[in-house]
Amino acid sequence: MQKPGEEMAKAKIRGARGVSRSKASREPAAHREIKQRLIMAGKVLVAEGQDDFTRGHISFRLPDDPNLFFMKPHSIGLDEITMQNILTIDLEGNVVAGTARRHSEVYIHSEILKVRPNVNCVIHTHPTYATALSATGRGLKCYSQPGALFYESLGIYTDTINLIRSHAMGAGVARALGGGRGVLLKNHGVVVTGSTIDEAVIGVIMLENGAMVQLLAEAAGDPAPEFPREDIEQLKYDISRLEQFKVNFDYLARRVERRGK
Repeated sequence: MQKPGEEMAKAKIRGARGVSRSKASREPAAHREIKQRLIMAGKVLVAEGQDDFTRGHISFRLPDDPNLFFMKPHSIGLDEITMQNILTIDLEGNVVAGTARRHSEVYIHSEILKVRPNVNCVIHTHPTYATALSATGRGLKCYSQPGALFYESLGIYTDTINLIRSHAMGAGVARALGGGRGVLLKNHGVVVTGSTIDEAVIGVIMLENGAMVQLLAEAAGDPAPEFPREDIEQLKYDISRLEQFKVNFDYLARRVERRGK
């Protein structure tokens, strides 16, 4: 026989679940799809070696309100993003929805999204080879096809090695980005942008691949000259179409799902 206290506790749990389901049902379908893509993006980034403990973050601008964006919260890994813990944040870095802790480096995202209306997704990670390249003070060369994606489109931020924890510091990263695709944060990591989640995720992976090839080529000796500008620009065009990013993201997502079985 069930005790009155037990029945009351179960009723509260049922009520809480009902509220959760009610909130989820009220959320626009487009928002749910974006969150699901962010969740998979986090898993892909970890599978591709972009994780560094709980550091690193990804954001995406809300399509129906460009002054707000979704963002991974603090204290969890990129592969631990869920529908429930994703935060909604404004362009001043204030949390407007969600209860999780906000990343202190939110200003990387807010300041870039503030000045780049064509950017919807921002990723910040600490990949090994790209960070090593940033420490050399040299830019990315087109010693590989991934390097072509960032040809004349990769800034270098040299103000500090410290965390980007203020509006002014975030604005400095946005200035280093300019109209480009990404930024090397000297001795720190990278920031890569895209109009879609797919573009930003594949971009940050390709940046790491390009940096790895460059450092290996330079370590092996004196690399031969890059190909002519026209050749590199054609390749850059060919590999930077949105459908290319989607095809490759979808493949990496399928691979994550196979490994999870």
